[in-house]
Amino acid sequence: MEIAVLGYGTVGSGVVEVLETNQKSIAKRAGEPIHVKYVLDLRDFFGQPIQERIVHDYETILKDDSVKIVVEVMGGTNPAYTFVKQALEAGKSVATSNKELVAKYGAKLLKTAEAHNANFMFEASVGGGIPIIRPLMSSLTADEITEITGILNGTTNYMLTKMDEEGADYAKVLKDAQDKGYAERNPEADVEGYDACRKIAILTSLACGQQIDFEDIYTEGITKITDIDFKYARTLGTSIKLLASSKHDGDDIYAMVSPVMIGKNHPLYSVRDVFNAVFVNGNMLGDAMFYGRGAGKLPTASAVVADVVEEAKHIGENIKVEWQQEKRELSDMKNASHRFFVRVGDNVSEADVKKAFGDVDFVKAEGVDGEYGFVTEVMAEKDFDAKAGQLTSVIAVIRGNF
Repeated sequence: MEIAVLGYGTVGSGVVEVLETNQKSIAKRAGEPIHVKYVLDLRDFFGQPIQERIVHDYETILKDDSVKIVVEVMGGTNPAYTFVKQALEAGKSVATSNKELVAKYGAKLLKTAEAHNANFMFEASVGGGIPIIRPLMSSLTADEITEITGILNGTTNYMLTKMDEEGADYAKVLKDAQDKGYAERNPEADVEGYDACRKIAILTSLACGQQIDFEDIYTEGITKITDIDFKYARTLGTSIKLLASSKHDGDDIYAMVSPVMIGKNHPLYSVRDVFNAVFVNGNMLGDAMFYGRGAGKLPTASAVVADVVEEAKHIGENIKVEWQQEKRELSDMKNASHRFFVRVGDNVSEADVKKAFGDVDFVKAEGVDGEYGFVTEVMAEKDFDAKAGQLTSVIAVIRGNF
C-alpha cells in the first residue's frame, strides 16, 4: 500500500524510520506492505535517500489514486486543514499528530471522512506515544467518563520536576529545558499551558461526544510558580504539577489547565521528568492510568504508524467516531470546587485569615521569611475569590488536591 507523508521534520522523519525499521511486522499487522511513495516538504534533502521521494506540489499526492493514506505531520492549521480536508474528500484516509488541527477541526474532519468512506485518526495528537485516544473511542465506550486528568506536557513536567528536586528557580530550569531541546526558544505554548489546553479539549470532546472549544477552557501556566512555592509543597508533603483536567458532574462539565498541589497518594504524584500520564475515571471501570513518553521523535511516530496500520485494514470503510460538531458549553469554572493553598504576607494576621476562611491549616516553610501559608477546606472558586478579597496581602494561590 502506498502512503504519503506531509512534512519531513522530527515526526515525519520518524514515521519513515518506524515504517522502514519495522516493515516486516507492520506488513503482517496491516495485511500488506506499507510503502512511503511521497514526502511533501518545501526543502530538498540532496545526498539523502529520502530525496527521491520528495515532492513540493501537494497536487502530485492528491491526484495519485495509488496513495490510499496521507500522514499529516506539518503542524499548525494552515495549510494542514486544507490539505487534510482535500485528502479526505478524495477518499484518502489521514493520520495526524497535529493537536492544533484536531482541537479546532477534529469534529468537522471526522464528518468529512465519514462522508467519503475514509478515516481520520489522531492517536499521536495527545500524549505522543501513550495510547489514550483509541481506548477512549473503543475500550471505554461502555463507561460514562466522569474525569480525565493528565500531565500532558513533557516540557513543563520536566521543569517542575527540576524545581522540586533541585530547588531551582523558574528562569534556571527554563534555560536548562531549552538547552536540552525540551523547550522551544519561544516556550509560550508549553509554559502558558496552551499545549495542554488543546490536548484536554480533544480528550473531553471524545469523552462527551461533542465539540469542546479549547478557547473556552480556563488556562493558567507555570510562569508564576517559584522555588518558594516548592518549599511550602515539600513542607506539606506535596508536589506541584501542571494538570489538564475535565470533570463530568451531572449535567455540568468543568475543564481547566492549571498548576495543582497534589499529595503522595495521587496517581500522578510520581510522574516526573518528561513523562506524561493520563488518569481516567469511568462510572463502571473506576480508575485507570495511561503512562509513558508524551513526546519525542520515535514515540510520537510509533503512534502515527499505529493509526496508519489501522487505516490500512479499513480502506474504503469508515470507523465511526462519536464526536459531533455541535458545541458543548462548559460550566462556569467559578462553580468548580477545590482546596486552595495561599501565601500571604506577615502583615496579614492568622485571625484575619480565620475570619475570612474559617478553619484552615497554617504552614511555615523553612528558610522563608516575611510570609506564611495556609490551606483551605474544599470550596467553590467563586467563594474562594470572595474570601480572599478580604485579605490585604495575598502573594500566591495554587489549587490543591491532597
